[in-house]
Amino acid sequence: MRRITPDRPWPLHGNAGSRALEARTAAALPPNALMQRAGLSVARLALALAPHAQRFWLACGPGNNGGDGLEAALHLARWGKQPLVSWLGDAGRLPPDAQAALQRVRAAGIALADAPPGAHDFAIDALLGLGSARPLEGRMAEWAERMNSGGTPVLAVDLPSGLSADTGRGGGVRATHTLSLLTLKPGLFTGGGRDAAGEIWFDDLGADLAAEPPAARLIPQPGVMARPHDSHKGRFGDVAVVGGAPGMGGAALLAASAALHAGAGRVFCALLGEPMPLVPGQPELMLRDWASLDLAAMAVACGCGGGDAVRAVLPRVLSTARALVLDADALNAVAADAALHPLLAARPARGWSTVLTPHPLEAARLLGAATQAVQADRLASAQALADRFRCVAVLKGSGTVVAAPGQVPWINPTGTAALATGGTGDVLAGLLAARLAAGQDAFEAAGQGVFLHGAAADRWPVGHSLTAGALAKALSPRASDQAGIRQGC
Repeated sequence: MRRITPDRPWPLHGNAGSRALEARTAAALPPNALMQRAGLSVARLALALAPHAQRFWLACGPGNNGGDGLEAALHLARWGKQPLVSWLGDAGRLPPDAQAALQRVRAAGIALADAPPGAHDFAIDALLGLGSARPLEGRMAEWAERMNSGGTPVLAVDLPSGLSADTGRGGGVRATHTLSLLTLKPGLFTGGGRDAAGEIWFDDLGADLAAEPPAARLIPQPGVMARPHDSHKGRFGDVAVVGGAPGMGGAALLAASAALHAGAGRVFCALLGEPMPLVPGQPELMLRDWASLDLAAMAVACGCGGGDAVRAVLPRVLSTARALVLDADALNAVAADAALHPLLAARPARGWSTVLTPHPLEAARLLGAATQAVQADRLASAQALADRFRCVAVLKGSGTVVAAPGQVPWINPTGTAALATGGTGDVLAGLLAARLAAGQDAFEAAGQGVFLHGAAADRWPVGHSLTAGALAKALSPRASDQAGIRQGC
């Protein structure tokens, strides 16, 4: 068992893959052994998280997740703790493993209640696991609310009850810790998962994870991009930022600043509004008329603050730039103008790289869908964007998803709510352009760039506002070396 950190590309398995691995693993073990392993793992983690607690409330549901909780109660009792078991089940309808666990609990003399206990030191949510497809109702919803408002730590078994393993959709228990069993689930890391799951732990219970293809992977911490001593600015590429319509020049300047701090050799900024002779405090930025730039020799970030003016430049950008990040108003222009779609679709055949960086509303416009539909299944939405436009799609938000045709999607484990402020998306566009300029593959550049963007926010002092300008300055080629990976136990 260990706490999940971004030290490797952890495979994430959805409902179907997890079920298949569960069946395969259980078939290779004696009857009831898999549930017994799960219960022991839950009890061990609960004890490690709250070694001095005495009264453990175990809220157990009517299926195998509840059986895991019953097994954990047996171990806690053997270790001298007081398990307070609330059970929402029907003994005649239990799955076989959970039925066996119930019999052992009764034989051990552990009382089963049909209501939550009074005072307790620690709560264990074993109400629902895989397959939760609808909001919690009735007593289950009441028990979830009791855990949420009880003021004690809450350990969710496998998934916080009410959360979809595949999508991170749904609401219910808000845990302080989650122990994911057999597999890690995508829903723990995107959508509402990060708010619901708290700190995530994992025990594979002896499953062979390689036996089932993952639905996604966590982006691992990138290695440091070391620069040889014998270097010059030409080795790290040029970035052109095209955007900044009248009144929105700050967006383009933020993207350009991010590209500089992310290590681009040279950065040109082509404002579509009033030109500026010099950027105060940023003399390294070179301001140019967009038509004078050799876009084929640069990585281009287009759309940052571009407004309606960006529509006029997009045909040339799409037809010329060999490495391109499309953001903000450039995405809205593509969504609104079908004449741009063939230009975008033609780029892969030329061997050119394209990265789209929409937030959910922009993604909905591109897909002709509602924002709620995009958020209801972020993995599927990102993949749909990637497949439709034959490019790398970065669907921003909690648990940013990076997808590309024919690739297993990435989910980003870094970032905080401090990024929910104007301009941070422009910073990401500039950062990704810098990594493309350095010659990285678009899918790799997008995944690593998203990780570093979030890691910069992770390092920001809690309680201090994070502006986009400060975020841009916090980027550097060594940012990943400072992300602070902690090992679990």
